[in-house]
Amino acid sequence: MLESVGALTGSPWIYAVVALSVLLDVFLPLLPSGVLVITAATAAAASTTTVTAAAGEATRQVPSLVALTLCAATASLLGDLVAYRLAWRGGERLDRAIARSRRLTAAQERLGAALSRGGGVLVVIARFAPAGRSVVSLGAGAAHRRPVDFLPWSALAGVAWAVYSVGLGYFGGQWLGATWLGTAVSVLALFLAGSLAALVVRRPSRAGQAPATGAPIGS
Repeated sequence: MLESVGALTGSPWIYAVVALSVLLDVFLPLLPSGVLVITAATAAAASTTTVTAAAGEATRQVPSLVALTLCAATASLLGDLVAYRLAWRGGERLDRAIARSRRLTAAQERLGAALSRGGGVLVVIARFAPAGRSVVSLGAGAAHRRPVDFLPWSALAGVAWAVYSVGLGYFGGQWLGATWLGTAVSVLALFLAGSLAALVVRRPSRAGQAPATGAPIGS
């Protein structure tokens, strides 16, 4: 099933490609980083590489599920941190850049009110929503929220997203095999989680008031 990406998933370069895709999709939400992570995890579930050593032969998964998860989670946090710092310093230039993207503008309008009312859990949930990661990271920086109030939640969000995405690919490959159907079912589950996350963060606020600039996200 994965002939087209077999050489990549069987090479250490898969980690660099995954890291770059996850790192950049905070700025380019259209990048299929989740699909790439799932595909790599499906390949790990379905194949092994024979390694010849002096003591004999051994097998190992390519890519490693643990390394893939750590790679995706770390890149997610680093991307959030870069977006947060750029937004902190960006001011009007950032507003103009966001205005050029219809998707970011629409997501900002839909999610902005929900995220501004606080709640660290929303940072985690929004990581699964379409463009939610961009809105959270850029919004936290633009609002000058303290790093200690944002980065721990961002790290938790990255780990949760990475574990979920890798798990979908791995178990989809185990249960349905390394087929287009298995990958498609896993990707569909990722998009369903994103749709559910978007519904949660769009839910109208009962409080009706947003916290002051710089207020802790988890308050």
